[in-house]
Formats: sequence, structure tokens, C-alpha cells
Amino acid sequence: MRRRGRARVRVRRAAGCSAAGGALILLALLFASAPLFVPGVAFALMGALAPLWVWLSGRGAIIERQVEQDRVVEGEPLEATLKLRAGLIRPRRGDVREPLAGRVVRLPRGRSSTIRVLARFERRGRRQLPPPSLIIHDPLELANYICRGQGPTQDVLVLPRTEPVNWTRNGAEAASSPASRARADLLAAVEVDGLRPYRPGTPASRIHWPALARGAGLLERRLRVEGDMLPLVVLDARGAGPAEHLDAAVRAAASLTLELGRSGGCKLLLPGSRRAVAVESDLVSWPAAHARLALVEGGSEARAPSPAALRAALGPVFYVAAQPLERLPAAVGRETRNASSAVLVVPAAIVPGTDGRASFTVSGCRGFLVDAHRRASVRAQRSAAA
Repeated sequence: MRRRGRARVRVRRAAGCSAAGGALILLALLFASAPLFVPGVAFALMGALAPLWVWLSGRGAIIERQVEQDRVVEGEPLEATLKLRAGLIRPRRGDVREPLAGRVVRLPRGRSSTIRVLARFERRGRRQLPPPSLIIHDPLELANYICRGQGPTQDVLVLPRTEPVNWTRNGAEAASSPASRARADLLAAVEVDGLRPYRPGTPASRIHWPALARGAGLLERRLRVEGDMLPLVVLDARGAGPAEHLDAAVRAAASLTLELGRSGGCKLLLPGSRRAVAVESDLVSWPAAHARLALVEGGSEARAPSPAALRAALGPVFYVAAQPLERLPAAVGRETRNASSAVLVVPAAIVPGTDGRASFTVSGCRGFLVDAHRRASVRAQRSAAA
């Protein structure tokens, strides 16, 4: 059963107008001034008729919102449709207040109308959308009839956007080797388990070129996804820096998870979680992981990544931090077969802008290889606020 929205009439200005008319009529009686009767009666009638006019215009009016989706990525448009129906008489003037529009929209003419609204959200998180409102008023705006939209408050989840990982040259090897070598080294810890037909989007480092040379067609190396050899993306949301740093770290973690998942699978460890979420190459679990990333909260009270989950990682570790770090946690790489496969990812705003030792950049962050002693290959600079 559809629930009607709430409605109310505001008559403060109309009451003031009637009071002014009554005062003029009283002065006309006291001083026997006939010319004051005309404006007095006019003001009194306008103050009395304006509420009746807007009540008849708004009685039975309906406004409702239909949102096309309950999830949207940062920066992408969210489409909503407003359906309006007039009351007993067609209103002459009115406004529509829609939280998604961010401004007041003039009421279209006609008894029934439709308004299409496009909204964009620049930051991730959950957004609560109160019902829209229809405000009908008389030409002099002496009285207003406010009709609230039907239905409860709607929730929209804004997901962090993902971007391609830009692999760059790696520090001292910049003069001799291309960026693809750094990318291949980071994924080398994932064991190869046979060949399979090539899939569009597979990195060139995983194409089996000897098979192509023998005329067997385009094949790719299949990575073993069993056990804990999958790459682990870790998000550390701790830090008292600006919210932009945390948002950049979340976007970087989402982008790395999506790219590594497509490349053969990976795991994602979120703050406060004891177990990592597996994202396989079919990306079935990616929507749920994406939604959890949208709700990550940071700050000084945020929980650290689970040490047990870090110690259990045997494959390469991508440690994404929202604050400057000179060392990774001691649990990273303790049980890893290849400790040099750990990577520290931090927002670009807290590292030198001309630092050429980054292995890759993604979503406003930079990734740096870590040596066997878990020392970062770059000393992150403190932010200006610190």
C-alpha cells in the first residue's frame, strides 16, 4: 500500500496581511476615513483567500521519486525521475526541492509532469536521500502548501572509483629496463599452473610466446589460485591526515584488487577484518568487496590490519596505507617465500613529487618495492598538517 506524504500549510505572511487589513479597517472606523476601508478590506481578503487557494492547489498533490539504481561509482551520474501530480486545481506557481538536484526546480505547468534529475557524488560512502518536497504558493507568496514526497528515506551507496594501474620504470633500472619488468616481478610469486586460451586484457607478461611461435595460437600462462599464494591487497586506514588521503588509499586498493583479480585472482584484507576476501578471476565476489571498500572509515581510531592474516600471506603483498610509513608491519613477509615481493602504496601527496623510484602509480597513489628487511624504498614525507 502506497503511503501518502506529509503536507502542511504555512500562513504566517497571510496572517500578517489579514492583520494589516484589519488594522486599516479599524483606523478607518476610528477616524471616519472612508479611503482606508478599500485597502483594509483588500488586505483582509488576500490574507484569507491565499491559504484557501494554496490548499485547493495542493490538496491531493503527489510527488514521488524513482531512483534507477542504489549504487553508483564516484563521479558517475545517478539518474532519478520525479513524478508530480497537481491537486484539486492546477497551481500557478510552485517549486520542487530535490536533494539530488542541489537546487530549487520550478514546478512545470500541467496537472501531471515528470522531471529527470542527474546527480554526481565526488566522495564514496553511504548517502541518505530525504523524500523530495513540492511547495505550492500563491502569486504574492503569502501562503505555502508543502507536500512531502511519498516513501521513506532512500539510501545510495557511492562506490570508490577504480583506475588502471600505470606501471613505471623501477628506480635504478629506469635506464635499462621497461616498466613491464617491474610488473612481471611483482606477479612472479604467483605460481604458473599450465596454459589456457588467451583472454582479452591479459598482461603481455603472461602471454606464452613460444606457443605462438610454434603455431599453437595465442595462449596465456594460467596462474595457480589455490592456497595462500594469491597476491594480498591490504588497506590500512589509520592516520589523522586529511580525508583526501584516505579516499586516495581506498581508490588505490580498489583498483589494485580489480586488476589483480582479473589477472588470476587476489585477496583483499580490510581494516578490522580477520580474514581476507578472495576475489577470483570471474569477479563474482568483487561487487561485495567493492561495497565494503565504500564504507571504510579511517582516522586515529581505525583498527590495524589483522597480523594473523598478514603472517598467513605467502604471495606478494600490496600494503596500501593512508599515512606516511617508513616500515611495513613486522608481520608482512615473515612467512612469505619471496619477501622482496612486498609493495608499499601511499598517497602521492605525502611522497616527493619528483621521486622516480615508484614502481607504479594508481588513483593518486604511488607504489614502492620493499626489500627483504621490509624497509620501504622511499621515505614518505610528513604531510603539512603533521
